Amino acid sequence: MTTPATLSQTDQRRLDKLAKAAGRTPQQALRFVLRDGFEATERTVKLVSARMKKGRTIPHEEVKQRLDALIAVHAGKKKKAA
Repeated sequence: MTTPATLSQTDQRRLDKLAKAAGRTPQQALRFVLRDGFEATERTVKLVSARMKKGRTIPHEEVKQRLDALIAVHAGKKKKAA
């Protein structure tokens, strides 16, 4: 059973602003705020946004390819050791 959370008007505005900056809905952003807190979530969104503006990001497909390659390398090492 989940317990509904009630935010103050100030926190609701803060959540709305954070969600907009992150390109998410307030409900999606709330999950991160509850896990990490407002300050940490705001820092993360600010950092990611700054990196995106500078073009310092890696496309999702490239990240997946890099991870798959890394997993394959390490999976091969485990098989050899066994």
